[in-house]
Amino acid sequence: MASSQQDDGRGAGQGPALRDPRSKYPRPPYKGQSQPWPGIAGQMDPRPDHGETSYRGSGRLAGRKALITGGDSGMGRAAAIAYAREGADVAINYYPSEEPDAREVVELIEAEGRKAVALPGDLRDEAFCRKLVADAIAGLGGLDIVVCNAARQQACESILDLSSEEFDATMKTNIYAPFWIIKAAVPHLPPGSSIIGTTSEQAYDPTPELYHYAQTKAATMNYVKSLAKQLASRGIRVNGVAPGPIWTPLQVSGGASQEKLKQFGSQTPLGRAGQPAELAGLYVQLAADDGSFATGQVYGSAGGSGQP
Repeated sequence: MASSQQDDGRGAGQGPALRDPRSKYPRPPYKGQSQPWPGIAGQMDPRPDHGETSYRGSGRLAGRKALITGGDSGMGRAAAIAYAREGADVAINYYPSEEPDAREVVELIEAEGRKAVALPGDLRDEAFCRKLVADAIAGLGGLDIVVCNAARQQACESILDLSSEEFDATMKTNIYAPFWIIKAAVPHLPPGSSIIGTTSEQAYDPTPELYHYAQTKAATMNYVKSLAKQLASRGIRVNGVAPGPIWTPLQVSGGASQEKLKQFGSQTPLGRAGQPAELAGLYVQLAADDGSFATGQVYGSAGGSGQP
């Protein structure tokens, strides 16, 4: 379990060293780069930080069993690493072409002595989503955390150029898949379980070229609040995380134009894009038992921009 005990700049007997959030991670301009959808984190420059060497666990999720969609990269990967280091067993879903990233996550989970279950497949398929939940339960021996994180984001400058096929793919990935997954999971979730949706600052401050993606994030924020009320009687909490501009494969695989990619995150008061590792603690807090009075909440992390 050495990976959870990495040097974090603290001396013996000292608290954590303070780091300036403006310069903690790379600032724009970033290098121009492009990948086929859905992108591979391991091929990005700079490579995103998911907490591989920095996240330190303290047993907050000991014995828990989590399913994370989009667990190969981005916030899903950061959550998977953090969950394992907090003592949870983790099943990750990812698109089959993301296997190189997924293998790394499986190794990181197993390095903590936790069970890792890899479940590749296309979330746009209802039958697969039902099987995904069943396979996660079988592989983990139960389920009490569901993180609906996977998303499709493809920039399109004009609604006149947006095809019905692309619109449908975005809706299926971002809205239908969580519906299918949560519907399949709820009968198996015991009281005390947690469902977490990844929404976005795009839900309340959309950019023009993300017309279809932003709609889905507004819907995610809404289903978090409505399901929280609906599932409270079962003792199941439902919350959301709303990132701002975060450096993930979404951006280099069609989520931003090359010009905007180079300046990605520069509009935030902190002057840079966020890293997935900077959101890991939110996913832990929303799943942990000491957050038991939080339901129907959306926690933001956007570098000071776009907050409601």
